[in-house]
Amino acid sequence: MWGIRNHRWLIACATTLLLAAGATRAAEIKNLRVWAGPEYTRAVFDVSGPLDYKLFELSKPDRIVLDLHGSTLGEGFNAPAAKGLLKNLRAGKQGKNDARVVFDLAEGVHPKSFLLPPADKFGYRLVLDLYPATAKTVPVKSAVEAAPGKGRNVIIAIDAGHGGDDPGATGASGTHEKEITLAVARQLKKQVDRTPGMTAVLTRDSDYFIPLEQRYAKAREAKADLFISIHADAFTSSDARGSSVWVLSPRGATNEASRWLADRENRADLVGGISLDDKDDTLAKVLLDLSQGATMGASNSVAEQVLAALRKLGPTHRTYVERANFVVLRSPDVPSILVETAFISNPAEEARLKSPEHREKLASAILDGVSDYFRASPPPGSLFAQGRSREAERAKTQRYVVGRGDTLRKIAARHGMTTAQLRAANELADERVRPGEVLQIPSG
Repeated sequence: MWGIRNHRWLIACATTLLLAAGATRAAEIKNLRVWAGPEYTRAVFDVSGPLDYKLFELSKPDRIVLDLHGSTLGEGFNAPAAKGLLKNLRAGKQGKNDARVVFDLAEGVHPKSFLLPPADKFGYRLVLDLYPATAKTVPVKSAVEAAPGKGRNVIIAIDAGHGGDDPGATGASGTHEKEITLAVARQLKKQVDRTPGMTAVLTRDSDYFIPLEQRYAKAREAKADLFISIHADAFTSSDARGSSVWVLSPRGATNEASRWLADRENRADLVGGISLDDKDDTLAKVLLDLSQGATMGASNSVAEQVLAALRKLGPTHRTYVERANFVVLRSPDVPSILVETAFISNPAEEARLKSPEHREKLASAILDGVSDYFRASPPPGSLFAQGRSREAERAKTQRYVVGRGDTLRKIAARHGMTTAQLRAANELADERVRPGEVLQIPSG
């Protein structure tokens, strides 16, 4: 009997607490912002605190209805212009105590919503992401598939940091980091695409937000040989200055390895041609450790080359490559670096970052470092690898200066080859040679 009474008492207390919690979830809807990206449309509500909401879909015509319980629209609230998958937005009061927002859609969607707690200068935010219901997955071809039988281009994935409702750091004159990173990323892509043997892909090409995990996932999808995330640093002191280059810390790599080994989808999708889903945990861990070790070694090598190239533009923030647990650098099989182009919090550096000429120099320096790395460590099957093979062959070739009394037949016999081979190596029309003439003697 006492057990039953105690159980009822607990239920009553829990009900009271839930009612009390619901009563505190009234919030003011201050603002609504909308961004349209190529993959989805995002709507972000700035709200005064946690709130209860209900989301449901209607068809004929397609609509999403968002009911915000116990909430009110702020005095200055205005529905923004429709973008992307949105044809129109309507907002108003629903019943006595609720607010309602109706999204008129251009087509059917898959909605996802979540509430974000306060962070940096932002308060609470309710985020609604709308994905096309009929979205088609376009397979990304590697450069090898695109040009069978030929050396492929090296693929560089360039990530413009921040974007959309995430402006990043803000400079003294109001410049947003997201604007600088996109401008530098576009300039870098332009220069990469002009470089023989290289192709660039952007994770974003306009002002919209991409979750951090999706950024390096895009690089893996494109079968990128290198991932570069572009940022502009900030510090409490306006005196901080200089570019810096970062790679993933060992701790971040360890954490990501654990997640990959626990994730069945990831275990089946290691770019290096190794599938982990059919391996026992011990072997899978060894294989992933090998892949990660090679990736981190390559990341550090290219970071050092890029830092050396940036140093030619002026003093860097540090004289060495720095390490941190950046989520965006956690790909276990794509070498990844993060470049802080300068301190946007420094007025002088902010002014330079706003200059197209300086951004062009930044992009050139990054590209110089990347090119130096790939010339030294070309990916198999790439045009860089073919070029290095040709250089190696040329390095094996001997030079012979024709002396008095020499004939092509004597020179060929001396080096163990036929006159036809010697003529072909030197593109000679006949067997005549002159004293002082320099001949290339192929190896072997």
